[in-house]
Amino acid sequence: MYEDIKHSEVEVNGVRLHLAEQGEGPLVLLLHGFPESWYSWRHQFAPLAEAGYRVVAPDQRGFARSEQPERIDAYTVLHMLGDLTGLIKALGAEQAVVVGHDWGAPVAWSAAALRPDLVRGVVGLSVPPLPAGPSPLSAARESFGDGFYQIYFQEPGKADAELAADVKASLRRVMCGIQPDGEPRPWVVPEGGTLLDTVPEPERLPDWLTDADLDVMAADYSRHGERAFTGGLNWYRNIDRNNELMQAFTGLRIEVPALYVVGERDLVNAMVPAPVIAYLLSELTPKLHGHVRLPDTGHWTQQERPAEVTAALLDFLKHLEG
Repeated sequence: MYEDIKHSEVEVNGVRLHLAEQGEGPLVLLLHGFPESWYSWRHQFAPLAEAGYRVVAPDQRGFARSEQPERIDAYTVLHMLGDLTGLIKALGAEQAVVVGHDWGAPVAWSAAALRPDLVRGVVGLSVPPLPAGPSPLSAARESFGDGFYQIYFQEPGKADAELAADVKASLRRVMCGIQPDGEPRPWVVPEGGTLLDTVPEPERLPDWLTDADLDVMAADYSRHGERAFTGGLNWYRNIDRNNELMQAFTGLRIEVPALYVVGERDLVNAMVPAPVIAYLLSELTPKLHGHVRLPDTGHWTQQERPAEVTAALLDFLKHLEG
């Protein structure tokens, strides 16, 4: 399956990254989130390639088949931007359209704001552009308590060990269990509980996820053994550090064409309500092409609704081509 996708490795910014690629033409970079990989874009490769684009989805630093730097502070947003700029150059391109989901979205939004010379269009799935401000973790603790998942992830080794004990089961439980009834709510670990207590084994897989899909993702993550999820978790351990680093760019808007897509049942809506998202988009993306809200769709946007997401991407790319 997906035999037309080519796999390679490239070293950028001092880190070896795994790439999945298909097609020829203008470059489109697809950036995944947590706990995902290049494979989360499996449904988008062929349609975008057939439309005349060179589609490249890296495993971002620390994830799946890519290298994991040891230090926690090697996972800041500026490191991610270094990876992105180095990747565009390594691929022999001058510019790219950058599409990001979940954690990939802040990288995409930041790249569009700081390097509009390299990013000719930006798409964020799930996570909207967020300006720097007071400590995000302090605000989250005040709103959702100490059990909020981003705070729970801060202790090195804790969530790492829980998730790595059975990689495939962890992926299955997280992807099926953070919204078991489809309603947006913050992901909170009850006092005295563990992360996996909040995501029980599903009775059956949703129609957008197969056991074979989980096998592919689990095999990629398992390469890192007991550190299977540590790279991704280290992104969360830099949330406040990222906020401090980005203070220098307060007030900077995203001056390239933009698109935002979110599921109406995405848990992000419980953290950033729809009216706030609309306000942020109006303030930060003056060239917004569209704000798409997908009904009956949770957090795993491009996997849950591949046809709708692909159609939105193709419409945006057509808009960019004028």
